[in-house]
Amino acid sequence: MSDRPAPVGAGRTVIVGAVRYAELCGRGRQLLIDNGFTLIENQTTVPWTASELHELIRSADAAVAGVEVFDQPALAEAASLRIVSRLGVGLDNVDLAEARARGIDVVNVPGGNAEAVAELALGFILSLLRRLPEMNEAARAGRWDRYVGRELAGTRIGLLGFGAIARLLSARLSGFDVTIKAYDPYADPAHAAALGVALVPLEDAVADVDIVSVHVPHLPATHHLVNDELITRMSEGTLLINTSRGGLVDEAALVRGLESGRIGGAGLDVFEHEPVDPRNPLFAHSGVVTAPHAGADTVEAYDRIGWATAEAIVDVFSGRRPANLAN
Repeated sequence: MSDRPAPVGAGRTVIVGAVRYAELCGRGRQLLIDNGFTLIENQTTVPWTASELHELIRSADAAVAGVEVFDQPALAEAASLRIVSRLGVGLDNVDLAEARARGIDVVNVPGGNAEAVAELALGFILSLLRRLPEMNEAARAGRWDRYVGRELAGTRIGLLGFGAIARLLSARLSGFDVTIKAYDPYADPAHAAALGVALVPLEDAVADVDIVSVHVPHLPATHHLVNDELITRMSEGTLLINTSRGGLVDEAALVRGLESGRIGGAGLDVFEHEPVDPRNPLFAHSGVVTAPHAGADTVEAYDRIGWATAEAIVDVFSGRRPANLAN
């Protein structure tokens, strides 16, 4: 008989709501298996419904959370849950106060997908300026239309928020000889100075620029930050990029901005309601380029985040304080 101690995950269950977990987070998944945890994984391509989560969470000791909602009714079913480890950055799908009251740790991975999101924002900018979707559609339809676009070099850019993603985007934009200003009341002036970014009030960040890119968290205070009033302060033809959260932009106001020409185009990875309705009036505008909330979806980002979320679970059951405790 061996005196070797049982692995920390022996007899413990981790529910994994994130889709394609085995494919995208193999290294982190293996860490959990090597530590003896039993995994119950979402085998579909869509998030668990509330009823599915409520059923599974009853036997869970830990959760690797995708975008399924860990609200009060869900957490009330969680008799043995010790940790919700969010596969990403945003925590708006987790009731932090309820988790705290029940002694459940909640962790995320700040900056884990920052590179990926910053690159997608840059991709949207280039796609809109050079009209890549329109040219792609025309060529596939047999039309050899040469759409005249604009150069990124020399443009003026306003950033709403100056956290990790906005700073990485600024660094990548610096090679294009652009002028950047940013609004963020919590920004570190030293970081801004190092990147040549001017910190300004909100109204100034969107005035006299060619491109506005949104990078703030979605909170009650920032809901519909981009609204009719803010759009009227923008220059004619401003491009709007949102790779943060859909609720930051009032979509009805954005439609009005597109129809008036105040907004010259938009690159949107996120929407107020997801999955987005294909009848959304934004899709009627050829100058709108979209993605299905895929900003974090790179092989490298999933590997980093998958490992960090698994490591946090192992830490909790090993008696260690996990990194990035949110509550």
